[in-house]
Amino acid sequence: MFTALLTSLIALAVLSWSADRFVTGAAGLALDFGLSRALVGLTLVAFGTSAPEILVSATAALSGSSALGVANALGSNIANLGLVLALTLLWRPVPCPDHSRRLVLSACLLVTALAGVVLIDGHLTRADGAILLIGLAALALITWHRKTSTPQPARPQPGRSRRHDLLLFFGGLVLLLISARALVWGATEAARQLGVGEALIGLTLVALGTSLPELATCLAATRRGHGDLALGNVLGSNILNLLMVLPMPALLGPGRLADPALLDRDYAAMVLLTLVMALGMMLAVRHPLGRGTGLALLGGYAVYLMVLWRGLGACL
Repeated sequence: MFTALLTSLIALAVLSWSADRFVTGAAGLALDFGLSRALVGLTLVAFGTSAPEILVSATAALSGSSALGVANALGSNIANLGLVLALTLLWRPVPCPDHSRRLVLSACLLVTALAGVVLIDGHLTRADGAILLIGLAALALITWHRKTSTPQPARPQPGRSRRHDLLLFFGGLVLLLISARALVWGATEAARQLGVGEALIGLTLVALGTSLPELATCLAATRRGHGDLALGNVLGSNILNLLMVLPMPALLGPGRLADPALLDRDYAAMVLLTLVMALGMMLAVRHPLGRGTGLALLGGYAVYLMVLWRGLGACL
């Protein structure tokens, strides 16, 4: 028990420190390469914080658990919106510039719809995986074209170097992922020793653990005044979860989805939270994306957890 609690406390401290370094490096790279922080959040930061989901989904598919890979992608998106973005907005409203709103919101809605088209028949095929990867390539081309057509001048900061920013970015990312994993292990072990059931641990501690990198990054970014980077991170992670994580079970373990609730409950919950977020962004014309949207997202996430808990009770 003592080892698990000590590990959790140390991991929490490292998580906070590494998230701060990671965000500092990302913001520095945005200046170094003349990119907007929203674009960096949508690409580099989102890919880094989504790396665990990609690995988990690929491993699950190779071991014959394709449904777990799909649940990983959908569940991560639900937590990113209903927990990560909600808590970020409740702590501090996030600016939502018009150019960022149009690009990110359009991409998020289109990718969510594309995932629905792929999942609607209850089967995942290699063709479905290829369609999602083609969507990823198309989005990458559009993003690159947007960057090159409206370049921003690089603005190196005095006393900083690109090498220093790269070190902060990649070093912070590695420590962020390791500390998040250690925190989940410590909390899970402590809960088991206290007699907490495996199902409850999975629905709470492990679910929170998969979102810790995004949560720590968003809170650190918002604290430093980089709200656009935080918003880009959440929505970019959701887009990559559908275009990079979801194709893994389709390509490596194609077949019928064993659990219809993945579509009826989990995909539906993701769509509803995405629409709540989209409505908030559309209304945030002259004001930041604020606490009202955060409350609505958190409330939706709480309802989703209650539905999960009732379903779990029915199975026991």
